[in-house]
Amino acid sequence: MQAFITLGAFLVTLGVLVSFHEFGHFVAARACGVRVLRFAIGFGKPLFLYRANNKTEWVLASIPLGGYVKLLDGRDRSQSIATEDQSNAFDHKPLWQRSLIVAAGPLANFFLAIALFAVIYVSGVPQLPAILQNPPESSVAAKLGVIEGDKVIGWQSLSSEGSVPAFGEFDPIPSWNALRWNLMDALSGEHGFALELQDPTGNQVIKTFKALDLPRISPDGDPMRQLGLFPKSTPLADWQELKLSPLNAIDFASQRVWVISKVSVRLMLGMFTGQTSIKQLGGPLSIADMAGKSVQIGWQPFLAFLALISISIGLLNLLPFPMLDGGQLLYDAWELVAGKRISMSRQEQLQKVGFLLLISLSVLALFNDLQRYLSP
Repeated sequence: MQAFITLGAFLVTLGVLVSFHEFGHFVAARACGVRVLRFAIGFGKPLFLYRANNKTEWVLASIPLGGYVKLLDGRDRSQSIATEDQSNAFDHKPLWQRSLIVAAGPLANFFLAIALFAVIYVSGVPQLPAILQNPPESSVAAKLGVIEGDKVIGWQSLSSEGSVPAFGEFDPIPSWNALRWNLMDALSGEHGFALELQDPTGNQVIKTFKALDLPRISPDGDPMRQLGLFPKSTPLADWQELKLSPLNAIDFASQRVWVISKVSVRLMLGMFTGQTSIKQLGGPLSIADMAGKSVQIGWQPFLAFLALISISIGLLNLLPFPMLDGGQLLYDAWELVAGKRISMSRQEQLQKVGFLLLISLSVLALFNDLQRYLSP
């Protein structure tokens, strides 16, 4: 039964996220007057095919590991485009429209993440309070005098070492989850911050964490432990419900997606600079495992998981690799600067390089999965 739940959650995850990504491309293409020849979920042999009146084919294919939107495009040598249809072809559209169509897929993933988080906040979700446990010895928090029972009620990012935080200038902290992402933002961005605390006696104090004192992210280190800020174990009955109005939920969700995206980009770049370990890269087994576990906990954790993976898909597709949306946007940037398009022969050469890069990343992610789940 566990295997069926995991497989089902995995297929739902891929189906929802891929469909929304491709639907972003589809909507933008239609809005720009480009004819969509095929909207496909999955690869390989079609299991279901519907041909609409506007000649768009809607396809559900046998291999559910992606999807694509096929546009009328004069660059595609397999297409023969009549003269009267050229105005509806992707390659005949102005640069800004072509870039919009390409960027719409990743943008759709970010919008989906905002919507999923907003649904959670509107429905109301129990939140672990940001009450701290006693910090480890020699940690930054211990040196600053943080003690068990201190409750974080406010957060302020410090733009410079000379910043002097004052009461009344802090953003409210509704839960430990919100604080944790702010901490990851500060650590990955290497900027200082200040916490407004309420100690166990009810007094309010400010603790300033300077950028120079913060631990640096490294492949073998644990910056959170070195920082020393961890939540105190709190009975579920004492958790506080976070329930927001629709507009406030959208605003709060947008802030959450922005912070998660910043942290994710920095950690992703860290894999290329050696700051973070490539072992963090996960593949289909990791996604399936997390999907199965989250759906068994409840619908809210599953939606939160979908939101996180949707952000990851959006960011991944923006990487400047040929065969990804980011690679096409890089071509567009070249066209904007140079005033001419990259030749199709050069694009085909770069596509081969991009394919090898993607295959290498996929193999590495799968290898990490196998080590993570099959190693004794």
